[in-house]
Amino acid sequence: MRDIVEDLLRVWHSGRTAGLATLVRTQGSVPMPIGSAMVVDAEGRAFGSVSAGCAEAAAYEAALTAARTGQRGLHRFGPGSGFDAGMDCGGTLDVFAEPFSRSHFPEFPDVAADIAAQRQVTVFTVVWHSDPDVIGQHLVTDRKHGTELVSLPDSDVFVSSFVRPRRLIIMGANAFAAALATQAKLLGYRVTVCDARPTFVTAEAYPGCEVVVDWPHRYLNTLAASGEIDSSTAVVVLTNDAKFEIPLLTIALRLPELGYLAALGSSTAHAHRIEALQAGGFDDDTLSRLHSPAGLDLGARSPAEFALAIAAEMVAARNGATAEPLSARSASRHSALVH
Repeated sequence: MRDIVEDLLRVWHSGRTAGLATLVRTQGSVPMPIGSAMVVDAEGRAFGSVSAGCAEAAAYEAALTAARTGQRGLHRFGPGSGFDAGMDCGGTLDVFAEPFSRSHFPEFPDVAADIAAQRQVTVFTVVWHSDPDVIGQHLVTDRKHGTELVSLPDSDVFVSSFVRPRRLIIMGANAFAAALATQAKLLGYRVTVCDARPTFVTAEAYPGCEVVVDWPHRYLNTLAASGEIDSSTAVVVLTNDAKFEIPLLTIALRLPELGYLAALGSSTAHAHRIEALQAGGFDDDTLSRLHSPAGLDLGARSPAEFALAIAAEMVAARNGATAEPLSARSASRHSALVH
């Protein structure tokens, strides 16, 4: 729902009724994660997605019907459901459709404010109950939960948890940093850019980012001491200057928890970097945590292309993926089927 919060707020303030469809359970191969949502406003315009196309038309109709009739209910789309014609995703989607307005969800502006302020907020929604009048009721809390469908003896409750976004800390302000900050924000990261030079790291140069004027190694040390670094944090070093990056990487490699650590540079810069870190006492196992040179091999030539290569590697590392082409996997399956 996070990506359509502004659309939902607009509907809420309009005083009119829309339909909200939320993906609450999946089975098999589906393109979108649970919690994905689509809102259909009073004019019939759709914002968001629950299936990236494979059941979008059916979900749209369910949301539109909920807006027009006030009915709330679960809908199953997929093989054997009667709504599988033309579906290529191969899995089953359970979608909860409900009317959405001021009267149906009076607490929503508070939820939206918490999401915008990056505060923890969780919404519980009854998506099935033995008493139909209970279906669609919401409970909002600031407690942390996973996003999941919880099955109870007489009801199913969908838990939609909005945690603080993953954090990317970019060390070094330059064209590569600006491109990576833009890419990371598209991926939902909370981005901080740190540089010791106040003329280079400004709020105007990095809109939507936190900017910090400090020596990178000192700033990282401060964050670590205050407990603000964890396994969801990514640090990318773009300084290309040994006097900045070696003290910084020395601190970063000693942190017990860090989701992704990378440093941009040529193969020559990488060799000098590793040599300096080895001289500082780091062994091969520890140095293997450092992605250097940063990024996947996309043949990048511009800051925007390097940003894409780094962001792709960062996501692959976060998800424990191989980053091999999906077509290679499909080709091997095809070969197995043929032979």
